[in-house]
Amino acid sequence: MKGNRVNIVTLGCSKNTVDSQKLMRQLEAGGYRIAADSSGPADIIIINTCGFIHDAKEESVDLIIRHAEAIRREGRGRLFVMGCLVERYRNELQQELPEVDGWFGVNRPQEIMSRLGLAYRQELNGERILTGPAHYAYLKVSEGCDRTCAFCAIPDIRGRYISAPLDELVDEARLLAERGVKELILIAQDLTLYGTDLYGRQMLPELVRRLCEIESLGWIRLHYLYPSDFPMEILEMMQDNPKICRYIDLPIQHISDCVLKMMRRENDSAGTRRLLYDIRRMVPDAAVRTTVIAGHPGESDKEFRELLDFIGEYRFDRLGAFRYSHEENTHAALNYPDTIPEKTKERRVAKIMELQQEISAARNAALTGSVMKVIADRREGLFLVGRSQHDSPEVDQEILIAGAENIEPGTFIDVKITGSTEFDLYGEAF
Repeated sequence: MKGNRVNIVTLGCSKNTVDSQKLMRQLEAGGYRIAADSSGPADIIIINTCGFIHDAKEESVDLIIRHAEAIRREGRGRLFVMGCLVERYRNELQQELPEVDGWFGVNRPQEIMSRLGLAYRQELNGERILTGPAHYAYLKVSEGCDRTCAFCAIPDIRGRYISAPLDELVDEARLLAERGVKELILIAQDLTLYGTDLYGRQMLPELVRRLCEIESLGWIRLHYLYPSDFPMEILEMMQDNPKICRYIDLPIQHISDCVLKMMRRENDSAGTRRLLYDIRRMVPDAAVRTTVIAGHPGESDKEFRELLDFIGEYRFDRLGAFRYSHEENTHAALNYPDTIPEKTKERRVAKIMELQQEISAARNAALTGSVMKVIADRREGLFLVGRSQHDSPEVDQEILIAGAENIEPGTFIDVKITGSTEFDLYGEAF
C-alpha cells in the first residue's frame, strides 16, 4: 500500500494510551505501518488529544499547529485529530485550523477507519499494539463517569459510565499476559463503580479475582478508586493475595466539608478520614496515593489550612496537587465565581508540595536497609531502573539499582535499599 505510514501521537492520560494502542492494531490489520510518537516522516499523522484542563488543552493545540506547519512545509501528508479536545471544541477547532483533514471525538475509531477506506474489525476489539515497555500494560475497564464533581468536565467529554463486560476484560488480560505483560494496571474514571451498570452491583472484586488466576501476571495494580462506595472487599483481598499491589490510588481532592460540598463530592470529611484510617489499619503496608485541588471556589485560608494540616497528619505516601481552573460547562464554572488569585493558588500548591517533599523524604529514609521486590523497567546509564509494588509507572518514584548488569527489563528481583532522596530510592540487587 502506497503512503501507508501512520504516526499516532498520544497526549494525556493512560486511558488515551489504550485508545491509541487499539486504533494502531486496527490500522495495522488494514495494512498500515505504525509508528508511535515518532518524529520521523509519516503519510498520516493522528494526534490523540487531551482536553481536561487548561494546560493540557494548550499542549494539544500547540502540537496540532506544529504538525500542520510541518505538513505545509513538506507539501505532503494528512493530519487527523481525535480525542477529548475534539469532543469539547470541535466547531471552534474546525474554524481555527482548517488545514486539519479530519476531526474525531472520543470513541470514534470506526469513523477513522471509514475515513481511510477500511473496515473496522470487531474481532480485534481486545487486541492492541503495545507502546513503551512491554512488561506492563493498562486495562481500561470502563468508559465515562456518572459522578457530578463540580470541577470536572469528564462526564461532558466521555459520557455516562459504561463498564466493559467482565469476560471480555479477562480475555484481553490473557492476551496481554501471553505477550509478556507482567504488571496489569486497571484504569477507569472510577474503578469503584465497575459493573454496577451491567450487573447491578460492584464487580471490581470479582474482576480482580479472575485476573489473579492468570498465572503469568505478577502484579495487578488499581488506579482511581473513588472514596465514596469504596469496595472494602478489595482491602481484604490485598491482605491475602500478593499479586494485588498494596497500592491505593484514592483522589480525595479536599478534606474541608465546606469545599467538598462546593465540589459536589459524594463523601464528607468524616467519611474520608474513616476510610483512609481503615486502609492504614487493614493494609498497613499499602502505599496510599492521592490528589488534591488548591484554590477551588469556597477555599478560604481556613479551609486551605485544614487541608494542609490533614496532609501533615495522614502523611500520604504519594500526593499530587493541582491548581484549580474554571473548565467550560462544568458546574463550578457555571455557578461559582473564580475569585481566588492565580498567585494565591500557585502559592498554596507550592506549600502542599513542600510539605509532601518533607513527608516523602522521611518515608524514603526509613526504608534504608529494607529489601523490596522490584520490577525492572529500563536501563539508564550505570543503573537498572525499577519500581516496587508501591509505585506506578510514569507517576511515582523509582528505584535506581546498582549491581544488576545481567538483569533484563520486565524481571522481578529483590533489591536492598541503600539510600534515598525525596522522590527516589537507591538500591543493590540482593
